[in-house]
Amino acid sequence: MRIVVVNNFYPPRVGGSSHLSDALARAYAARGHDVLVVTAAYGDAPPVEHRDGLTIVRLPAVALPESRFAVSFDISFATRPSLFRRLWRLLDRFAPDVVHQHGQFFDLTWATGAWARHRGVRTLLSVHTRLENPQAHYHGVFRGLDALMVYPTMRVHRPHLVVMDALMDEYVKARYRGATAGLEYIPVGVDADWTVGGDRASGRERLGLDDATPLVLSLGHVIPLRDRVALVEALPAVLEKVPDVRLAVVGRVYYDAFERRADELGVREHVMTVGAVPKSAVPDLLAAADVESHEQGIGLGTATLEAMAAGVPVVAPGRADNFPTVPLGDREHLYVTTPGDVDALAAALVEALTDPEHARRVGAAAQQVVRESFELAHVVDQHLEVLERLAARRR
Repeated sequence: MRIVVVNNFYPPRVGGSSHLSDALARAYAARGHDVLVVTAAYGDAPPVEHRDGLTIVRLPAVALPESRFAVSFDISFATRPSLFRRLWRLLDRFAPDVVHQHGQFFDLTWATGAWARHRGVRTLLSVHTRLENPQAHYHGVFRGLDALMVYPTMRVHRPHLVVMDALMDEYVKARYRGATAGLEYIPVGVDADWTVGGDRASGRERLGLDDATPLVLSLGHVIPLRDRVALVEALPAVLEKVPDVRLAVVGRVYYDAFERRADELGVREHVMTVGAVPKSAVPDLLAAADVESHEQGIGLGTATLEAMAAGVPVVAPGRADNFPTVPLGDREHLYVTTPGDVDALAAALVEALTDPEHARRVGAAAQQVVRESFELAHVVDQHLEVLERLAARRR
């Protein structure tokens, strides 16, 4: 097949959507398919790049100012008068059998969707982010954007949607009913090897901690939907049982409410704001952790699965049925707590920190279920099965 992969977010930009779309694109190419990646320009990345069997074209783009409205991410949009002419010429020259898009609210998704509709090419759209915000005034704006911009566009283009978890399933059925050509249930895929084999001593040295200090690692960018406030509010109760515990927040901080809350609760000295680190440092940090916890009740994402793949016990506010096709057991594969229940979150953290033998069993079971159900090779198989079906319909 000739496959176009579309995502405004793509390496060297970091993030779950970026890494997954890159991993899938490279896997498609490794399976013998011709792959063109269309993305937005970012930093000093070259406008055209050939690597790993891919051709990557980065179109000129403008980044939105960083703000809470922009979901606290530096989002780049490529829309300009020349976009459609340049994009259509590029796609006509490549002549794809199918288009795999990532992100329902990006302009490159809309532009490639318009091209595909006019050329009779089927599209598969992976929805990574729900347009939601815990702050009421922003939440209303996002609902409006969904209703006035995303939904009408999807209704015209009618892509097949990849649904990765139960929360996204509910979201899609509530927001985009009647605007899709079908739903495909495929869990998020992860490289089950890259986080394995880190060096605990190196990770501890990077954080300035000795080997005996209990460590809760919180991995991923800090945004309003993953603000770490609940983790900080759980700390006083955790400190009663584990007085020397440290919470290390690793990732770029777009939203610093957790630091202000730590000051208010008098636990700031137990909270380490590490900031962004190179990807190569993540395995060492995971090896250094006794527990990983960063989700805030919005589903289990890539970073959680990568921590599980490393065998690190994970405490996650969420649902055991997060993945419709892969049931996860509470206290079997991870520690699940009710979103918003700070007391339960604290109790789970204490349980994992004070019963290391059981925590190790949970981590080992998590590692196994990731390899069996979320390993990228399995997820690639499922994507290619759908893409082959869509390409055959076009032919």
